[in-house]
Amino acid sequence: MTFITHPCIRPESLEQRAYQLTIAMHAVDSHTLVVLPTGLGKTAIALLAAASRLYNEGGRVLMMAPTKPLVEQHLRFFSKFLRVPGGQESEDQFVMFTGETPPEDRAALWKKARVIFATPQVIKNDVIAGSYTLDDVTLMIVDECHRAAGNYPYVFIARRYLDTAKKPRILAMTASPGGKDERVDEVCASLGIESVESRTEHDADVAPYVFEREMEVIEVDLPKELRHALDDLNELLESRLGYFRHLGFEVPRRQQLTMKALNMLNAQIQARIQERDAAAFQAASVYAECMKLRHAASLAESQGSRVLAGYINKLFSEGGDAAGSKASKRLVQDPAFIRLRERCMSWHEELHPKMELTLAVAREQLALAPESRLIIFATYRDTVQQIVERLNGAGIACERFVGQANRDREKGLSQKKQIETLSRFRAGEFRVLVATSVGEEGLDVPSTDMVIFYEAVPSEIRSIQRKGRTGRSGVGKIVVLVTRGTSDETFRYVSQNRERAMVTGIARLSGKNGAGGGRETGSAREVQTGIDAFSRPKGIDAFSRPSPEVIADHRETASRVVEVLSDLGAAISISRLEQGDYAIGDRILVERKTARDFVDTLVDRDLMGQLRRLSESCLRPVLIIEGGDLYTQRDIHPNAIRGALAAIAVDLGVSILFSRDEADTAGILFVLARRAEEGPGERRVTLQKSYQSLREQQELVVASFPEIGARYARLLLEHFGSVRALVNAEKEELMKVSGIGEKKAEKIYELSRRDYR
Repeated sequence: MTFITHPCIRPESLEQRAYQLTIAMHAVDSHTLVVLPTGLGKTAIALLAAASRLYNEGGRVLMMAPTKPLVEQHLRFFSKFLRVPGGQESEDQFVMFTGETPPEDRAALWKKARVIFATPQVIKNDVIAGSYTLDDVTLMIVDECHRAAGNYPYVFIARRYLDTAKKPRILAMTASPGGKDERVDEVCASLGIESVESRTEHDADVAPYVFEREMEVIEVDLPKELRHALDDLNELLESRLGYFRHLGFEVPRRQQLTMKALNMLNAQIQARIQERDAAAFQAASVYAECMKLRHAASLAESQGSRVLAGYINKLFSEGGDAAGSKASKRLVQDPAFIRLRERCMSWHEELHPKMELTLAVAREQLALAPESRLIIFATYRDTVQQIVERLNGAGIACERFVGQANRDREKGLSQKKQIETLSRFRAGEFRVLVATSVGEEGLDVPSTDMVIFYEAVPSEIRSIQRKGRTGRSGVGKIVVLVTRGTSDETFRYVSQNRERAMVTGIARLSGKNGAGGGRETGSAREVQTGIDAFSRPKGIDAFSRPSPEVIADHRETASRVVEVLSDLGAAISISRLEQGDYAIGDRILVERKTARDFVDTLVDRDLMGQLRRLSESCLRPVLIIEGGDLYTQRDIHPNAIRGALAAIAVDLGVSILFSRDEADTAGILFVLARRAEEGPGERRVTLQKSYQSLREQQELVVASFPEIGARYARLLLEHFGSVRALVNAEKEELMKVSGIGEKKAEKIYELSRRDYR
């Protein structure tokens, strides 16, 4: 075996493969997209490119991946093989950033580290908050780059990096860029890709390293009990489709009711809602019923009786709840639904043959090769839990691998637990891992001998990612379970066709016909999208003014608002705000709501109470309503919405502003911040209007102290009785008031006593 020789790679540690060297050489010269089948060493290519850039250009390397387990995997790989130039052997050279690392620690670690591994959301938040810049990053590695579309953090980070870095270079990697040309083109545009390097398993330089993967499709029949359940669901669907036809909507036959057809139906409904067609509002609710019924049918076909019964009972509970949707309430009263629920209640064990078949396949594999490791993929957590219980009950040690979020009473796995589970699986402490989609991307368990698909998936990306978990360092086997005559069969053929289309698309991108190679895609600067309209001003005069400051609630980092604000030049802090979504200075709090959210909160939740609390917390409360027509969101009389707007403006004193979209909202916030920064000037006298009582004027005086606001002003005045007693109070006495801590007390005390100069 020949090893790589390089000053930044540990001697005799990394195998030399010609195709990896060739791709890495291209990657250090231009912004490159690498498309390579799983198991063929994309991370090794990233390592080679990182070694070259660090040695020749210095600076830092930033490697991002979507999940913490994948980030941790990359950290382990680089720590094993890479030597940072300068000969300094220190753990500080390699650091991992995730949401669990406090922001202040990340800022300090960034200054010391040379190679940073992180999830993209963390990097986006830190860059927006100004914790550090990307100007000295000489290589940015984007793993699972097929995600770089829409509002995913990769898009913002790449744009900011290309705009600010002194020596930028992007290396993007994926095994599955997608089957649609438009999607692949969007990824390339988002990341500023200049050239594409791809290989297939059939390319001559790759073939010696490819291990055989046997594919087996096992078909099963749907048992009659579930067939009867499907009959009930189909009856329910037929009646709803008949309702749409009666209203004049164009709808397909039930057998052709695909998601595409449902989306087209929804578009018709929304168009008629815009025309204020009263029947369209009812149609929107019936459409929600169709979505629930279609999901239930999919569960019956591909998942089994227990998962279906759980979902039907959930719908029944929603329908009986006072806060449940109209769709659920109508559905549970339908005789066909009542009959369906009675069927579900009569099932006492799993009826679908997939469960026992999964057990049989796993048991056979472990009998033939006891040291085997198996990964079973299932779409739903309920199914994952059921498989784990069944296999463990049969004496096969297995554990689940799911995401973090909680769903109903079923808790997810924290990122720490995910990493621990993978470590024990790699170490052979248990032989079977049962995973949802969180286990599909990039996870490297070299000795995985078999992957079982509990159901086929329609996505070519997900299908390829699942298959790539086996055959990485030896012969692997893939087993797909398919229920005859159901969506399972449809999804299997859809993913096959899309995988073929993806191979053709990759060849188009690479400008080749079956042979390894790459092609130029144009300048990185030329592919920047329309978002550049919101980039920072380039002129010297634009930077002569200080950046206006905006505090954004941490939940807002998922929106494009903070991205555009940052591009405009605002200085953004990320914090947890008790009230509102954005804080500007010590006077303005802004609540941001989409038109739909505004109406939903008005009807289903306490909108007025929320805005009352906002109003009590600051001198200048602002509500921004974003996008859409308020009067067409739900079937509510326009006067009810007008009345709510009037009460918010007049009774609560909240200023209401309307914006087109997230970018327009960001523009409004930026202007508000500029205005707050410049100060209110002499017009501030308007705060003391003739209709304000003496009590209100006292509250305004105290509320003007930094970080006090209307709420604490009332508490302070109630405690001390007058403004004079308040300003004469000692810090210890101030801190006796609820909510007034040492920091607020210090500001009141100092401001009251400091000489005016």
